[in-house]
Amino acid sequence: MIVAPSLLSADFFDLRSSVRMVESSSAQWLHCDVMDGVFVPNISFGFPVIEAISKHTSLLLDVHLMIVEPDKYISQVRDCGAAIMNVHYEACTHLHRTVQAIRNAGMRPAVTLNPATPVAMLCDIINDVDMVLLMSVNPGFGGQSFIPHTLTKIKQLKQLIVESGSEALIEVDGGVNLETAPLIAEAGADVLVAGNAVFKAESPISVIDRLVNL
Repeated sequence: MIVAPSLLSADFFDLRSSVRMVESSSAQWLHCDVMDGVFVPNISFGFPVIEAISKHTSLLLDVHLMIVEPDKYISQVRDCGAAIMNVHYEACTHLHRTVQAIRNAGMRPAVTLNPATPVAMLCDIINDVDMVLLMSVNPGFGGQSFIPHTLTKIKQLKQLIVESGSEALIEVDGGVNLETAPLIAEAGADVLVAGNAVFKAESPISVIDRLVNL
């Protein structure tokens, strides 16, 4: 299992130590949530923070844009060191064009679905993306409880990927912890985004290792 600890739950006063901890674990990705206070009811951090981190880590940066008009920022996301650019289906008027532009910029395109958005909306784009992120909480805040219906959506998405011949990974974000993660893995997920479960744990590295070995 690929584990992407979420920077949103890290200690912002000491990001260096948080990133170094992730680097010393079995995790290979770092999930970075950019929020604008418009698409979601919160503001997190921006591109300068991500760029600063990218200059000092070998972790793959999975940048999740919870913002309106993400198309405007494709070059900035690339320039700050992102390997994956993740945009919301609900925020893109011309999703296919956005996905193409992300790939042409040299990044791996990913698409996120909010809890109320059905998997079927991806039928015409599934072969053009490298990953689909299913939100298992309503986006905008960390520490929320996992929405159980996400397990059904994971299975539906897995079926769509198999039937279409897509190679897209399935990523899940929200309420991922040592209790919910085995269910998420069993349903067919490939990538787990874990925030509080990692950074608020007494032994974050141990938690990451247990998630990786699911």
